[in-house]
Amino acid sequence: MTRQLCTFHVGELYLGIEVERIQEVLRGVAVTPVPKAPPEVHGLINLRGQIVTAVCLRTVFGLPADERQHPPAMVVLDNGDELISLVVDHAGDVVTVREEDFEEPPETLQAGARRLIRGAYKLEYRLLLVLDVEHIARLEAGGGA
Repeated sequence: MTRQLCTFHVGELYLGIEVERIQEVLRGVAVTPVPKAPPEVHGLINLRGQIVTAVCLRTVFGLPADERQHPPAMVVLDNGDELISLVVDHAGDVVTVREEDFEEPPETLQAGARRLIRGAYKLEYRLLLVLDVEHIARLEAGGGA
């Protein structure tokens, strides 16, 4: 059996989320900062009249700010009863993976990153890490890491 993942990049990490969870990918969207918000909350975006929290995955993974002069992409995902926007360095493609190739998160990931990853797929030239969307939603809701 196969599944399709929407991929994106955050630093050196190649990440994916099940395509069914993705509503859309945005670029160049204005973000309104939120005073006193947790550090991983990049701000709020207005998505056709709906206010959506933008979570910065660089901060979540403990990576430094991206110094390049390109606007980040936003992966908007549907978490059931709400939308969440993930701020990523840039969006990738949709890839098809085989479920039997799914493995536990690699031991080489730092402990902080491991808890955010459900598992991994070994692709021909790189490792695709599957993001734990529920964990990210708890961060956005103020549930902590």
